[in-house]
Amino acid sequence: MLRKTVENAALVIGFSLLFGIMLGGESFRSSIASAVNFIFAPLAEAIPFYMAIFVMATVTGLYAALIQKYTINWEMMRKVQGRLREFQKEYKEAMKTNNKYKLKKLEEERAEIMQIQGEVSKQQFKPMAYIAILSVPLFMWIYMYMGGHDFSIVVPFSGTIDLKTKIVGPIQWWFIWYFLASMPVSQMIRKVLDIGGA
Repeated sequence: MLRKTVENAALVIGFSLLFGIMLGGESFRSSIASAVNFIFAPLAEAIPFYMAIFVMATVTGLYAALIQKYTINWEMMRKVQGRLREFQKEYKEAMKTNNKYKLKKLEEERAEIMQIQGEVSKQQFKPMAYIAILSVPLFMWIYMYMGGHDFSIVVPFSGTIDLKTKIVGPIQWWFIWYFLASMPVSQMIRKVLDIGGA
């Protein structure tokens, strides 16, 4: 009962943060960033900012992987993914050979397959809220902190680039650096923890 209450509370907080950054405006984002400033500012002041982002990307990669490991039933996911692949292969073959009997049989199975896909989506959806509780404040803080400072990074073939430089739309270089830093770390953590599909 207590676990269910905590899970529901975490889901509400996580999705509130996700919707808050989209609908709450600049004041909401600034409030979130200010609330966590005491956690992240010492790190940013101790080492170069691009390295601070790398450390944050590593930490977020670790907790995201741990959350996924313990909130998703990976054995069920692997079985479901295998079943979906098998269904798609059979359906493609039946379409190719115009096997009407097989197609009719597969159409009868489609409802069950749709239900299975819904279960997979539900399994993948829940960790998003938990991850948002930690990731959204971090991103809001980086965005706020960057506003008051000038940081740069040396990029191959491009030279020195201001981390506030926009790439596409509102996406700035610091986010690209965060993403590039987190990818190999996340993959390594996921491999060690045996997280992922078949």
